[in-house]
Amino acid sequence: MTTLAYDPTPEQIAIIEHEGHAFVRACPGAGKTRTMVERARVMRADTSDLRSVAFLSFTNAAVDEMKMRLAKFGALPAPIFPNYIGTFDGFLWQFLIGPFGIDGCPEPPQLIPDKKDWVVKPPYDAARELTLECFDRQTGALIKNKADKFKFEPKNGPGAWEEVARNMIARSLEKGLLDFEDVRAIVKGRLVDKIFADRAATALTGRFKELVVDEAQDCNPADLDIIDWLRRSGLTVKIICDPNQGIYGFRGGATNELEAFSAKFDKADHLPMSGNFRASPAICSAISQLRPPTTRGEFDRAVGRYKSEATPVHLLSYGGQAVSPHIGPAFLALTDKLNLDRKELRILAATWSSASNGAGRRTVDPRNNKTLLLAQAVMGFHSAFAAGNPRHALGSLHRAVLMVRGLIATAGDYGTYLAKPEIEDGGWRPEIISIGQELHPNPAEAAEQWLTRARNLLDKDLVGSASIGTRLKTNSNLGALLSTVQVTDLPARSIHDVKGLEFPAVCVVLSPQTAGKIIDVLSGTNAGQKEIEEARKIYVAASRAERLLAIATPKSRVEELKAILDAGGQAVVVSHVPTD
Repeated sequence: MTTLAYDPTPEQIAIIEHEGHAFVRACPGAGKTRTMVERARVMRADTSDLRSVAFLSFTNAAVDEMKMRLAKFGALPAPIFPNYIGTFDGFLWQFLIGPFGIDGCPEPPQLIPDKKDWVVKPPYDAARELTLECFDRQTGALIKNKADKFKFEPKNGPGAWEEVARNMIARSLEKGLLDFEDVRAIVKGRLVDKIFADRAATALTGRFKELVVDEAQDCNPADLDIIDWLRRSGLTVKIICDPNQGIYGFRGGATNELEAFSAKFDKADHLPMSGNFRASPAICSAISQLRPPTTRGEFDRAVGRYKSEATPVHLLSYGGQAVSPHIGPAFLALTDKLNLDRKELRILAATWSSASNGAGRRTVDPRNNKTLLLAQAVMGFHSAFAAGNPRHALGSLHRAVLMVRGLIATAGDYGTYLAKPEIEDGGWRPEIISIGQELHPNPAEAAEQWLTRARNLLDKDLVGSASIGTRLKTNSNLGALLSTVQVTDLPARSIHDVKGLEFPAVCVVLSPQTAGKIIDVLSGTNAGQKEIEEARKIYVAASRAERLLAIATPKSRVEELKAILDAGGQAVVVSHVPTD
């Protein structure tokens, strides 16, 4: 929709013109971003109240999309100040942590995003390594469900690990080293202090007249407490959400709590956004059916530019005990009929490795092997630069080089290293870009030849007595990681990476390990919270598609999934992926 062509629906008009609090439930593709842009335009036009507006979301991708839309349609001035657009985490840091520091700590607060990855290990060789995310930040107690993924079953209990974790937490706070879990704990404590809470509320309501929280299904309980405080403080709060897209249970996502929170809004402030402007009728039908039975409600309606698209949803049935590398070519055969640009297509799965396997690439788990970590980072560096998204990959390569040099011991030490005052912000980038370019694998080069080049290039500035050959050891999986030969050139991404984005065609991969449980949720025979969240990931992934949706499904369950999708009344076609 362009500025001139924008023709809001009655539901969108109601939200654009709504002056009070609002709890908005929006289906996928409902045009919520454009609606929020128009809401910003209305507020800017109101010269009777010159306060600004804050737009918050939970991922950088969603924030970047909002910034782009607001700039494109001229809804807010440039520069954006005093308005605010950013992540919820960034909002807390800027307004409730940064200006005040940490009580009892003379050091200025420093953000350490990977603090949760710090290694927790008692001081004896046979002890199992855990990470700090497995421990409660307030008490240091072990969080069993998080430790279970490490298969952690100590004979004498977790006491030794808990002591290490408590000491680690205390020392980090003394040094002002925080991640966003710490931030929430500190903010929660400050809001209990009525004097502080009243002063902060006065400052925030003096600057902002409205706070819009997009993707609110990604809130955790602490987030909802903070939003409720802002609302009670006199700030107008608008919540935009689709509870079926809540896929952040690993960070304490609060889907059930969000439903309870919605009850605090008056009935007149509950506003719907239905009608899918993104997807075709077949895709709208499919994503309606990909919700658990108790939350399906009415079918989504296709109302956008693809409302007459006749392409059916395709189920790609594959065999074997693992994700088939032939899924990618089968998906491409479907997309070729629509003359789509391959760079705009995506293969999505719950994990990057499953998506990559479906695209025809062999993946290797590098664990803590420095050779494999370096090779994986180099390949990710070149893939990301080719796709125009190098920021995360550049950091991963920097981290791998630091581990090889001995400047950090584990991946979890990376954020702490960057926070050191002697480390120039961003000054490392030119060297790391050069290393990434130097280590680009040559098609005719054997793995050992690449490894020799890597050793020669990085055999300087080493910390410790270990030789470069000891740090970068030969590994039988290296060749697979370095291979530039792949069945397709399809971009493969995890579902979390693409939340809030959209693509002309999407292939969603269900792995043999999770497909059965997901289909059980969709058929109403499984209501476990973990399984429900796995099913939501498929819903999120499918709702990214505009014209073509394919779902790669193990052949043992494909007919069950077809029956679920058929109930939506649109065409669903099953085709079989070739085997080796």
